[in-house]
Amino acid sequence: MTTGLPRRQLLTGLFAIPAVAVLAAACGDSGSGQASATTPSASGPVPPSLGSVDMDVLLEEGALPDRVLGEEDAPVTIVEYLSLTCIHCANFHNNTLPTIKERFIDTGQARLITREFPFDPRAEAGAMLSRCADSRYHAMMDVLFRQRDNWVQVENARDALLQISRVAGFSQESFEACLTDQQLLNDVRAVRARGQEDFGVDSTPTFFINGNKYSGALSVDEMSAIIESHL
Repeated sequence: MTTGLPRRQLLTGLFAIPAVAVLAAACGDSGSGQASATTPSASGPVPPSLGSVDMDVLLEEGALPDRVLGEEDAPVTIVEYLSLTCIHCANFHNNTLPTIKERFIDTGQARLITREFPFDPRAEAGAMLSRCADSRYHAMMDVLFRQRDNWVQVENARDALLQISRVAGFSQESFEACLTDQQLLNDVRAVRARGQEDFGVDSTPTFFINGNKYSGALSVDEMSAIIESHL
């Protein structure tokens, strides 16, 4: 049984640790831990995977409902575990995902499922705010990644996140209500724990593409090659 913290204490705790203190060990660079790619495809060599997991198990419902971009019947399913304070996750979402979305997600060939894997309290706060944005989940996440330096690397992360959240339609009251929701925080942590314990996730971003595991912020060519190998 989880013991709830007082609402103000919970809000304060989410900003207690500067994200930069833990990112070096948590956030993986492109191709981290992978061998040289050898298999050819239309977009170039297909990077080798780090193993595989059972897709049926991977897609089972967790503590929070999956947030999905793309059609349910797409032949390729990408599951991404991410941390909103991770610079390599930001690099993927800011620089690679727009092209992947245009080429494969918007054309019905792939879908993307995003799951939270926060390594620090600020990442937990960002994940909670994205969840509280409901139908604007992906838009909120995009804003947090684009403005990463404005809230991850500053001393007063609370005020920075409040200003970003206001643009997304939060009031101060809804902002504080979100970040003092103990059950939501428990659920975000449960998503991470399941990723770690059941699927071996230990760094971000980690991708499972039709069950095959890849670590690091894959480039457009790398992810395109992997997707095309399943089409």
